[in-house]
Parts: sequence; C-alpha cells; structure tokens
Amino acid sequence: MPKIPGIPGPYWFFFYSFDCNEPMHVHVRRDRQHAKFWLAPVSLAWNHGFSPRELNEIRRLVVENEPVFIEAWHEHCSQR
Repeated sequence: MPKIPGIPGPYWFFFYSFDCNEPMHVHVRRDRQHAKFWLAPVSLAWNHGFSPRELNEIRRLVVENEPVFIEAWHEHCSQR
C-alpha cells in the first residue's frame, strides 16, 4: 500500500490494490486511527478512531487534493 506523495501533515493517504473494483476512494491512517473517504464527491465512508475535529481537517485535505487522489487512483488501479 504505497503512500500518496505530496500531501502535507501527519497522515498517510493510500490505496489498497484489492479495492480497485470499488468506487474511487482513499484511505487515511495516523497511528492507530484509520478512515476511508469516497472521492468525487468527497464523503466519509467510515472512521475508526479519528475525532470529529481531526476528521474535518482530513476532509479538508481530501477536498483540496481531490485531483491528486483521483489521478493517483487511476495510475494505481490501471497498473493491475
């Protein structure tokens, strides 16, 4: 699960290879917290451990970097 480069902050944004059959999304992890955000449009799929305040910050990063995530999704999933 490669980290998507160029996103500032303490978060690890990534994809799982076996998720390419699902709609576009990105996983985010920090320490033991983990969440999944759908892309286009951005919405929270699920959350395990992030506080509401931190989820707002993560969502802001996902919205700001949505084109980067979509491009990375296509690159990642087309290599399979």
